[in-house]
Amino acid sequence: MTDRSAAPIERSTDRGPGPASRTLAGFIFASRWLQAPLYLGLIIAQAVYVVLFFVELWHLVESSILEGRISETEVMLSVLALIDIVMIANLLIMVIIGGYETFVSKIRVTGHHDEPDWLSHVNANLLKVKLAISIISISSIHLLKTFIEVGRMDGGVVLDRNGNVIYSSEGVLWEVAIHLAFIVSALALAWIDKMSHHHPATKREGFTAGSLESELRDPAPPVADADSGYVTVRLPAGTTLPEGARVVD
Repeated sequence: MTDRSAAPIERSTDRGPGPASRTLAGFIFASRWLQAPLYLGLIIAQAVYVVLFFVELWHLVESSILEGRISETEVMLSVLALIDIVMIANLLIMVIIGGYETFVSKIRVTGHHDEPDWLSHVNANLLKVKLAISIISISSIHLLKTFIEVGRMDGGVVLDRNGNVIYSSEGVLWEVAIHLAFIVSALALAWIDKMSHHHPATKREGFTAGSLESELRDPAPPVADADSGYVTVRLPAGTTLPEGARVVD
Protein backbone atom coordinates (compact mmCIF):
# COMPACT_ATOMS: atom_id res chain seq x y z
CA MET A 1 0.00 0.00 0.00
CA THR A 2 1.33 3.43 -0.89
CA ASP A 3 2.44 5.65 1.99
CA ARG A 4 0.14 8.65 1.59
CA SER A 5 1.78 10.66 4.37
CA ALA A 6 4.93 10.97 2.26
CA ALA A 7 3.21 12.74 -0.62
CA PRO A 8 5.30 15.92 -1.08
CA ILE A 9 4.15 19.34 -2.24
CA GLU A 10 6.33 21.75 -4.16
CA ARG A 11 5.84 25.29 -2.84
CA SER A 12 5.82 28.13 -5.38
CA THR A 13 7.83 31.28 -4.71
CA ASP A 14 5.61 33.40 -7.00
CA ARG A 15 4.06 36.13 -4.83
CA GLY A 16 1.94 37.71 -7.56
CA PRO A 17 2.04 41.26 -8.96
CA GLY A 18 3.68 44.06 -7.03
CA PRO A 19 2.00 47.19 -5.58
CA ALA A 20 2.70 49.29 -8.70
CA SER A 21 1.18 46.66 -10.98
CA ARG A 22 -1.91 46.33 -8.77
CA THR A 23 -2.33 50.12 -8.66
CA LEU A 24 -2.09 50.40 -12.44
CA ALA A 25 -4.54 47.52 -12.91
CA GLY A 26 -6.99 49.14 -10.49
CA PHE A 27 -6.72 52.48 -12.31
CA ILE A 28 -7.35 50.84 -15.68
CA PHE A 29 -10.30 48.91 -14.28
CA ALA A 30 -11.79 52.09 -12.77
CA SER A 31 -11.57 53.84 -16.16
CA ARG A 32 -14.78 52.04 -17.16
CA TRP A 33 -16.68 54.71 -15.20
CA LEU A 34 -15.75 57.21 -17.91
CA GLN A 35 -18.59 55.65 -19.92
CA ALA A 36 -21.19 56.45 -17.25
CA PRO A 37 -21.71 60.09 -18.46
CA LEU A 38 -22.29 58.74 -21.97
CA TYR A 39 -25.23 56.65 -20.78
CA LEU A 40 -26.55 59.64 -18.82
CA GLY A 41 -26.44 61.60 -22.09
CA LEU A 42 -28.46 58.87 -23.80
CA ILE A 43 -31.07 59.17 -21.04
CA ILE A 44 -31.36 62.89 -21.86
CA ALA A 45 -31.71 62.00 -25.55
CA GLN A 46 -34.51 59.61 -24.64
CA ALA A 47 -36.28 62.42 -22.77
CA VAL A 48 -36.07 64.49 -25.97
CA TYR A 49 -37.73 61.65 -27.88
CA VAL A 50 -40.51 61.53 -25.29
CA VAL A 51 -41.21 65.22 -25.91
CA LEU A 52 -41.04 64.67 -29.68
CA PHE A 53 -43.52 61.79 -29.40
CA PHE A 54 -46.16 63.94 -27.71
CA VAL A 55 -45.57 66.78 -30.20
CA GLU A 56 -46.22 64.38 -33.09
CA LEU A 57 -49.23 62.93 -31.26
CA TRP A 58 -50.69 66.41 -30.74
CA HIS A 59 -50.24 67.24 -34.44
CA LEU A 60 -52.07 64.02 -35.33
CA VAL A 61 -54.97 64.74 -32.97
CA GLU A 62 -55.16 68.37 -34.07
CA SER A 63 -55.18 67.56 -37.80
CA SER A 64 -57.50 64.54 -37.71
CA ILE A 65 -60.01 65.37 -34.97
CA LEU A 66 -59.98 69.11 -34.32
CA GLU A 67 -59.56 70.28 -37.93
CA GLY A 68 -60.55 67.16 -39.89
CA ARG A 69 -58.23 68.00 -42.79
CA ILE A 70 -56.07 64.87 -42.87
CA SER A 71 -56.48 61.83 -45.10
CA GLU A 72 -56.27 58.17 -44.10
CA THR A 73 -52.86 57.85 -45.72
CA GLU A 74 -51.54 60.82 -43.76
CA VAL A 75 -52.93 59.29 -40.54
CA MET A 76 -51.10 56.06 -41.34
CA LEU A 77 -47.86 57.97 -41.96
CA SER A 78 -48.26 59.85 -38.69
CA VAL A 79 -48.84 56.60 -36.78
CA LEU A 80 -45.76 55.08 -38.42
CA ALA A 81 -43.78 58.14 -37.32
CA LEU A 82 -44.96 57.54 -33.73
CA ILE A 83 -43.98 53.86 -33.96
CA ASP A 84 -40.61 54.93 -35.32
CA ILE A 85 -40.04 57.13 -32.26
CA VAL A 86 -41.03 54.26 -29.93
CA MET A 87 -38.65 51.85 -31.68
CA ILE A 88 -35.77 54.31 -31.34
CA ALA A 89 -36.64 54.76 -27.64
CA ASN A 90 -36.54 50.98 -27.21
CA LEU A 91 -33.14 50.94 -28.89
CA LEU A 92 -31.91 53.61 -26.49
CA ILE A 93 -33.16 51.64 -23.47
CA MET A 94 -31.38 48.53 -24.72
CA VAL A 95 -28.12 50.42 -25.23
CA ILE A 96 -28.33 52.22 -21.88
CA ILE A 97 -29.21 49.24 -19.70
CA GLY A 98 -27.37 46.55 -21.64
CA GLY A 99 -24.27 48.66 -22.23
CA TYR A 100 -24.04 49.78 -18.61
CA GLU A 101 -24.55 46.21 -17.38
CA THR A 102 -21.94 44.83 -19.79
CA PHE A 103 -19.20 47.47 -19.74
CA VAL A 104 -19.57 49.56 -16.56
CA SER A 105 -21.17 47.89 -13.55
CA LYS A 106 -23.79 45.35 -12.57
CA ILE A 107 -27.38 46.55 -12.25
CA ARG A 108 -28.51 44.69 -9.14
CA VAL A 109 -32.20 44.16 -9.84
CA THR A 110 -32.22 40.36 -9.60
CA GLY A 111 -35.61 39.20 -8.38
CA HIS A 112 -37.31 42.53 -9.14
CA HIS A 113 -40.73 42.03 -10.71
CA ASP A 114 -39.90 44.54 -13.47
CA GLU A 115 -36.54 43.02 -14.41
CA PRO A 116 -36.31 42.54 -18.22
CA ASP A 117 -36.05 38.89 -19.30
CA TRP A 118 -32.95 39.53 -21.41
CA LEU A 119 -31.03 41.34 -18.65
CA SER A 120 -30.20 38.14 -16.75
CA HIS A 121 -28.12 36.75 -19.63
CA VAL A 122 -26.97 39.91 -21.39
CA ASN A 123 -23.48 39.97 -22.88
CA ALA A 124 -21.64 41.82 -25.64
CA ASN A 125 -22.61 39.33 -28.38
CA LEU A 126 -26.28 39.20 -27.38
CA LEU A 127 -26.40 43.00 -27.15
CA LYS A 128 -25.02 43.36 -30.68
CA VAL A 129 -27.59 40.93 -32.08
CA LYS A 130 -30.48 42.68 -30.33
CA LEU A 131 -29.26 46.08 -31.52
CA ALA A 132 -29.05 44.76 -35.08
CA ILE A 133 -32.62 43.44 -34.86
CA SER A 134 -33.82 46.79 -33.50
CA ILE A 135 -32.11 48.65 -36.34
CA ILE A 136 -33.80 46.32 -38.85
CA SER A 137 -37.18 47.07 -37.23
CA ILE A 138 -36.57 50.82 -37.47
CA SER A 139 -35.44 50.46 -41.07
CA SER A 140 -38.60 48.46 -41.84
CA ILE A 141 -40.77 51.30 -40.51
CA HIS A 142 -38.95 53.82 -42.71
CA LEU A 143 -39.21 51.51 -45.71
CA LEU A 144 -42.95 51.05 -45.15
CA LYS A 145 -43.40 54.83 -45.02
CA THR A 146 -41.48 55.08 -48.29
CA PHE A 147 -43.67 52.45 -49.98
CA ILE A 148 -46.80 54.34 -48.92
CA GLU A 149 -45.41 57.60 -50.29
CA VAL A 150 -44.28 56.16 -53.64
CA GLY A 151 -47.88 55.19 -54.34
CA ARG A 152 -48.35 58.75 -55.57
CA MET A 153 -45.10 58.81 -57.55
CA ASP A 154 -45.31 60.73 -60.82
CA GLY A 155 -42.48 60.64 -63.32
CA GLY A 156 -40.25 58.67 -60.97
CA VAL A 157 -40.37 61.27 -58.17
CA VAL A 158 -42.59 62.30 -55.25
CA LEU A 159 -42.90 66.02 -54.57
CA ASP A 160 -43.93 67.80 -51.39
CA ARG A 161 -46.31 70.76 -51.25
CA ASN A 162 -43.49 73.17 -52.10
CA GLY A 163 -42.44 71.21 -55.18
CA ASN A 164 -39.31 69.71 -53.63
CA VAL A 165 -38.35 66.09 -54.41
CA ILE A 166 -38.71 63.91 -51.29
CA TYR A 167 -38.62 60.46 -52.94
CA SER A 168 -37.23 59.15 -56.22
CA SER A 169 -36.96 55.73 -57.86
CA GLU A 170 -33.21 55.63 -57.31
CA GLY A 171 -33.62 56.67 -53.67
CA VAL A 172 -36.16 53.90 -53.05
CA LEU A 173 -33.77 51.32 -54.52
CA TRP A 174 -31.00 52.55 -52.24
CA GLU A 175 -33.30 52.28 -49.21
CA VAL A 176 -34.13 48.68 -50.10
CA ALA A 177 -30.44 47.86 -50.61
CA ILE A 178 -29.49 49.40 -47.25
CA HIS A 179 -32.31 47.50 -45.53
CA LEU A 180 -31.06 44.22 -47.04
CA ALA A 181 -27.54 45.09 -45.87
CA PHE A 182 -28.89 45.48 -42.32
CA ILE A 183 -30.52 42.05 -42.56
CA VAL A 184 -27.33 40.40 -43.81
CA SER A 185 -25.33 42.06 -41.02
CA ALA A 186 -27.80 40.84 -38.38
CA LEU A 187 -27.65 37.30 -39.76
CA ALA A 188 -23.85 37.42 -39.69
CA LEU A 189 -23.82 38.61 -36.06
CA ALA A 190 -26.31 35.90 -35.07
CA TRP A 191 -24.19 33.25 -36.82
CA ILE A 192 -21.03 34.46 -35.08
CA ASP A 193 -22.83 34.39 -31.72
CA LYS A 194 -24.05 30.85 -32.40
CA MET A 195 -20.57 29.67 -33.39
CA SER A 196 -19.06 31.17 -30.24
CA HIS A 197 -21.44 29.05 -28.15
CA HIS A 198 -21.01 25.97 -30.35
CA HIS A 199 -17.40 25.46 -29.24
CA PRO A 200 -17.28 26.49 -25.57
CA ALA A 201 -13.93 26.74 -23.90
CA THR A 202 -13.14 23.57 -21.97
CA LYS A 203 -12.41 24.02 -18.31
CA ARG A 204 -9.29 22.22 -17.19
CA GLU A 205 -9.62 20.51 -13.86
CA GLY A 206 -6.49 20.43 -11.71
CA PHE A 207 -5.35 19.84 -8.17
CA THR A 208 -6.28 22.32 -5.45
CA ALA A 209 -5.31 22.41 -1.80
CA GLY A 210 -8.78 21.19 -0.80
CA SER A 211 -8.90 18.37 -3.34
CA LEU A 212 -5.37 17.29 -2.45
CA GLU A 213 -6.22 17.18 1.25
CA SER A 214 -9.25 15.06 0.42
CA GLU A 215 -7.03 12.77 -1.64
CA LEU A 216 -4.55 12.41 1.23
CA ARG A 217 -7.26 11.51 3.73
CA ASP A 218 -9.10 9.18 1.36
CA PRO A 219 -8.07 5.52 1.77
CA ALA A 220 -8.16 5.10 -2.01
CA PRO A 221 -4.77 4.98 -3.78
CA PRO A 222 -3.40 8.45 -4.63
CA VAL A 223 -2.80 9.76 -8.12
CA ALA A 224 0.95 9.41 -8.41
CA ASP A 225 3.51 10.55 -10.90
CA ALA A 226 4.69 7.67 -13.08
CA ASP A 227 8.38 8.57 -12.69
CA SER A 228 8.71 9.83 -9.11
CA GLY A 229 5.96 7.78 -7.48
CA TYR A 230 4.46 10.72 -5.58
CA VAL A 231 2.08 13.64 -6.19
CA THR A 232 3.66 17.02 -6.92
CA VAL A 233 1.47 20.13 -6.64
CA ARG A 234 2.55 23.77 -6.95
CA LEU A 235 0.88 26.02 -4.37
CA PRO A 236 1.13 29.82 -3.85
CA ALA A 237 3.55 31.01 -1.20
CA GLY A 238 2.01 31.16 2.26
CA THR A 239 -0.61 28.46 1.61
CA THR A 240 -1.33 26.21 4.59
CA LEU A 241 -0.23 22.71 3.74
CA PRO A 242 -2.71 19.83 4.06
CA GLU A 243 -2.12 17.31 6.80
CA GLY A 244 0.39 14.67 5.77
CA ALA A 245 2.04 16.80 3.06
CA ARG A 246 5.59 18.08 3.09
CA VAL A 247 7.68 20.56 1.11
CA VAL A 248 10.43 19.38 -1.22
CA ASP A 249 13.11 21.41 -2.96
